[in-house]
Amino acid sequence: MVNDYLVRLSIRSAMFAGAISGFVFGLFLGATLGALLSWFAGAIVDWQAQLSYSLGVTQQLLPLGDQVSSLESLSDQWFLVIPAVGVILGIVCAVIGSLAGGLSAELVNLGVLPIQFSVMRRDERPVARRARARRRRAVGE
Repeated sequence: MVNDYLVRLSIRSAMFAGAISGFVFGLFLGATLGALLSWFAGAIVDWQAQLSYSLGVTQQLLPLGDQVSSLESLSDQWFLVIPAVGVILGIVCAVIGSLAGGLSAELVNLGVLPIQFSVMRRDERPVARRARARRRRAVGE
C-alpha cells in the first residue's frame, strides 16, 4: 500500500460537483422557505379578516392592509410559489457551490490544502486483520 498526496485536482470537475451539491441544497431549502412563505401569507390574510371583523374596520386600515390582494394570490398559488422559490434559491446556491468547489480545487493544486490518499497495487495482497474473539456472556452475568 502506498500513501501519497494528491498533486492535481480538476477545477472543472470540482466546480461541477460543487454546483450540483449547491443546487440540491438550495432546492430543498428554497422549497421549504416557499412553503413557509405561502403558509404565512395565508395566515396573515386570515388574521386580518378576523381582526377587521372583530374591530369593525376595513382591511385597508389594518397593518399590511394594502397588500391583502398580493398576499391572497401568494397563498392561493402555492403550487407555483414553492417550486419557483426552490429553483431560484437552488440556482443561487449552485453558483456559490461552484465557486467554492473551484476555490478548494485551486487550493489543492497550489498545495495549501493537501489531500492524502492510499493506493493499493494489484500485485499486493491486502494485510489480513485478525478479529478478536469476543467472549459471550450469559444474560445474568
